[in-house]
Amino acid sequence: MSYNFAIFDTAIGSCGIVWSARGVAGVQIHDGSERATRARLLRRFAGAQEALPSAQVRQAIDAITALLRGEKRDLKEVTIDTGDLPDFNRKVYDIARTIPPGSTLTYGEIAERLGDKLLARDVGQALGQNPIPLIIPCHRVLAAGGKTGGFSAPGGVVSKLRLLTIEGAQPNGPTLFDNLPLSARRR
Repeated sequence: MSYNFAIFDTAIGSCGIVWSARGVAGVQIHDGSERATRARLLRRFAGAQEALPSAQVRQAIDAITALLRGEKRDLKEVTIDTGDLPDFNRKVYDIARTIPPGSTLTYGEIAERLGDKLLARDVGQALGQNPIPLIIPCHRVLAAGGKTGGFSAPGGVVSKLRLLTIEGAQPNGPTLFDNLPLSARRR
């Protein structure tokens, strides 16, 4: 399978996208600099060639940049290439793609939708291997009790919280107004 890639600017910095003839196969979230983002992307997709995005990939890029600007985008319309991924992971990713921006599910809730709540740890491992973050919104999946859980993209949990904040989700967490006196919050 041959892959192409492009680097593009977003509100959080340079991101990368990788595609094949079957669809988007990878997204690389900003990794500190365009150079670092490119290097990480090429480690994951060795041999990928930089190319101008097709119209379909350009639409995916536009949707990602809109999401990262704070627009409510679910990115379900983006065709993805998960053909080489394990069947279990694909099932987890299919469920994760149903989570709308600003909403969350827990690892356990996804496990229950798969038919066995004891699969929560396996769900977390599958999401940790997600090659297409944002389009497969693993950042919208939390641990039990609204705890953030992990996040394998650059920046870890801080990036996860930043993405959730951009989307307007603050699961059991602080808001921008928590440090204001109560009198100021009521205005």
